[in-house]
Amino acid sequence: MEKLCYYFLLYFIYCVFGYILECLFCSILDKKIVLNRGFLIGPYLPIYGWGAMIIIILLKRYLSDPIVLFVMAALIATILEYFTSYFMEKIFKARWWDYSDKKFNINGRVCLLNSVLFGIGGLVIMYLINPIFVKLLNKFNSITIIILGVILFIIYFLDTIISTFTIYKIRANSIIINKDLTEEISEQVKKVLLKNGVFKKRLLKAFPKIKNIKPYNKLKEILDKHSN
Repeated sequence: MEKLCYYFLLYFIYCVFGYILECLFCSILDKKIVLNRGFLIGPYLPIYGWGAMIIIILLKRYLSDPIVLFVMAALIATILEYFTSYFMEKIFKARWWDYSDKKFNINGRVCLLNSVLFGIGGLVIMYLINPIFVKLLNKFNSITIIILGVILFIIYFLDTIISTFTIYKIRANSIIINKDLTEEISEQVKKVLLKNGVFKKRLLKAFPKIKNIKPYNKLKEILDKHSN
């Protein structure tokens, strides 16, 4: 139980750390403060947690070779991002991010720039960050580790359920756009969704370029209703 909670706490730390980094990066790019990233309500991004834990567990053997570590970290994180995008699209019928405007991208799901950053991130994690996080967790006793792990897991689990339900509700009630519809209709869709609750509003802020990909036969009816 303690070991399980320990690894979950380490995973959770990386989820939060990834959220902070992404918010900072997007804030710099957008030249404004960005605090809405990811589809969960809380300030954490699971993809960073999973990526970090996979790198930590699988790449320990390459610590003596930073070049191999860089390449492997970039490869692992890129594969994870690609399949995360693919399965989220299949499950929720929506494209959550799109790198089609970036050079050397694969189906808009991953791009070379991100892969390079993932490789650098892997080096930073293995040589700098993870030793610090491990040292921090090791300061807590077994009872504290278990209590913190259980509490944060419950919060994380409930957040996942609520957020997933919200996404499905958006999918059920929103206009689902074909790829050939105009940007004007896309903007109208966002306006419709923004009226449907705080969780949906947060999702749209987190993924402002979300692309729905499944046709929906009530398109005209809903657009007409909200344009009047």
